[in-house]
Amino acid sequence: MWLAVIGSVGCGYVGYPTPPPATALPAVPGQSTGLFTTAHASFGEAATHFFDRRAEPVQPFDFPHVTHVQKGIKCTEYCHSNVTTGPVAGIPGLSTCMVCHQAIATEKPRIQQITAQSKTGVDMAWKRVFDFYPESHVKFNHAPHIRKNVECATCHGNIAEQTVAKRNVELTMGYCVNCHNENKAPVDCLTCHY
Repeated sequence: MWLAVIGSVGCGYVGYPTPPPATALPAVPGQSTGLFTTAHASFGEAATHFFDRRAEPVQPFDFPHVTHVQKGIKCTEYCHSNVTTGPVAGIPGLSTCMVCHQAIATEKPRIQQITAQSKTGVDMAWKRVFDFYPESHVKFNHAPHIRKNVECATCHGNIAEQTVAKRNVELTMGYCVNCHNENKAPVDCLTCHY
């Protein structure tokens, strides 16, 4: 008799409800199936992230770095003044631009554009040119590089000859470690990853 009861139960769940059928995860925005990954919308996006390839940022307008440098305006004194004291160089707001451009070159279309924008009270939506993915845990600090007289062009290329800033140098870990080795700077992990 016990054999008949055991045989009828088999290897199924005894006294437990049947688990619900598996359902697909909700799709990530831009994802076609919802099944590939919760982190990336496509294989191409995942590969782009893995190989650290990014599209060039599109700025609200092409800021003329070359014009400002030719006029003798110092990057670190006016526009990127935080670079000497802290980790972030900073991107100037329209109020910084308007200090000069309330009276200088007011007939130029770009200046008229920023003047009109400043009157709205909404700052320009500048996009970062360089940054690192959060999982790399890189905390770049400009200040020690400035104190050691590392030229901005070392990492940013010759911005003085450009209009809009671009990624002129691929700031990979290898690039940074080689530069640190050449300049006898620390290369232990906690120098950059903290």
